[in-house]
Amino acid sequence: MAPAYKLTYFNITGLGEPIRFLLSYGGLEFEDNRIDRENNWPSIKPNMPFGQVPILEHKGKTVHQSVAICRYLAKQVKLVGKDDWEDLEIDAIVDTINDLSGKIALYHYEEDKSIKDAKGGLLFNETLPFYLEKLDSLAKKNNGYLVLGRLTWADIYFAANWDYIDYMANKQLIANYSNLQTVKANVEAIPNVKAWIAKHMAPAYKLTYFDISALGEPIRFLLSYGGLEFEDNRIHHENWSSIKANLPFGQYQY
Repeated sequence: MAPAYKLTYFNITGLGEPIRFLLSYGGLEFEDNRIDRENNWPSIKPNMPFGQVPILEHKGKTVHQSVAICRYLAKQVKLVGKDDWEDLEIDAIVDTINDLSGKIALYHYEEDKSIKDAKGGLLFNETLPFYLEKLDSLAKKNNGYLVLGRLTWADIYFAANWDYIDYMANKQLIANYSNLQTVKANVEAIPNVKAWIAKHMAPAYKLTYFDISALGEPIRFLLSYGGLEFEDNRIHHENWSSIKANLPFGQYQY
């Protein structure tokens, strides 16, 4: 018997991952239809609502818009507020995450180096500290959640989006924000979500090198240029002696 839901999106996390997390959280069986951007998307795009993905199909109906899909699924799996005001508070957090993600995307997808450098200066020195400090304070206030002091779909949305946000920024953005780390860890520890991550989330590539640019940066650039998701495993020099013996020819990068 076919699953009740069918999600169609690219073979990346991106806008599709919060939907996958919510379906997994609720134990809702779904077909995870991943399309190839280069080979399949041009022929599929004209048949999509407004020419975009993700789309969700259910009982012969099709809907687009990722946040609307997430909000619907959150209702199905009981991760919404107890009243309209609580729903408003949840929506405000989700919109804030999207605001931040959008600012990072403008930087990530900028092709003009001089413009990108200018955007990066503002982003990393002002915008990100402003947003992350406020979000971290909210997480502290709500005991490891972003709103209402309990798990809501805003937490799922945050955790599911964050790896792709880090990828766009090419940095581990919440490394110094312990409360936001707790939010992400709380979501990823949920059994159904944990099982989904273990089965589907490992990147195709893993780069191991020191926490500097140097020989590792051209590889990071090429992976990023191609939109290839990868684990950027950065080690500290003080740990090098214990790792070196286990590496091919005793050297990085690999």
